[in-house]
Amino acid sequence: MDQTLLATTAAAMVAKGKGILAADESSGTCETRFKSVGVECTEENRRIYRGLLLTTPGVEQFVSGVILFDETIRQKTDDGVPFAGYLAKKGIIPGIKVDKGAQALPLCPGEKVTEGLDGLPKRLDEYFRLGARFAKWRAVITIGDAIPTHTCLYANAHALARYAAACQEASIVPVIEPEVLLDGAHSIERCEEVTEAALRATYAALAAHNVAFEHTILKASMVVSGKSHSRQAGVDEVAERSVRVLKRTVPAAQPGVVFLSGGQSDASATAHLNAMAAMKGLPWPLTFSYSRALQNPALKTWKGQSGNIVAAQKAFHHRARMNGLACQGKWKPELEQQAA
Repeated sequence: MDQTLLATTAAAMVAKGKGILAADESSGTCETRFKSVGVECTEENRRIYRGLLLTTPGVEQFVSGVILFDETIRQKTDDGVPFAGYLAKKGIIPGIKVDKGAQALPLCPGEKVTEGLDGLPKRLDEYFRLGARFAKWRAVITIGDAIPTHTCLYANAHALARYAAACQEASIVPVIEPEVLLDGAHSIERCEEVTEAALRATYAALAAHNVAFEHTILKASMVVSGKSHSRQAGVDEVAERSVRVLKRTVPAAQPGVVFLSGGQSDASATAHLNAMAAMKGLPWPLTFSYSRALQNPALKTWKGQSGNIVAAQKAFHHRARMNGLACQGKWKPELEQQAA
């Protein structure tokens, strides 16, 4: 375990004005998104699309790292340069998704636990050789009638802790993602309660597995109203509740927190991040690790057409810039209008 490398990597991931692009969608998720714009989900089309994102000129000003899928870390640019090496040369840290997806949790109807611990140390060694310096593991917490259960929270916390320990042993910074899903009719009060419980369970498990908080990054859910709840909380309430939960549960020793967008609109994800980052007295930097909230405009512009790549890169660059401002509390809605 190279503690100096871990510390350097973690600090760079949450550098001022920068965040993380999550480009680690599975082939199934890619197929759904590609279908929405009429693009066939082939391996080559996935390479071209991710390539247009990763090679966007100037995006390194706002993107500190990219989470890659197993397929992508083995692919190359049009010029034959491995994506991981290309990113590193631009000053962007390559990362890798290492979990095997959420599966049904036995005897817990409606709940899931993330698989992928078997063979993980060996896979991490290979990913390190391929250039990855951080990794990601996503747990899924659903809010519903009588769920999440204690069983679900602690099964996922245990898996996250074992994953994190394996990462640190391999000199790879673990991104820890206990995602509380946006789907449902629950109130924002219920979301806050569940988010706090999930984080408490996660950090207790991390401590039990001797994980160094100084060498981890939390990928957190924002505390928001359920998608189908009658009252949708405003930006300031989301920011207040989200930060309150983090202050109650996340050690100050941790280098930073990155937020997932979790199905929010592009504008909402940016506005919520901006409101939180603008708060005073935070013990850690807050920034982004977005997938759809960064990629949506680029995907809709590209539509699988080579002639649209430059315009798609411009759209991606704009969203990265907006969120780069938001993680400093400097974003304003009128900046979106100016770009339009």
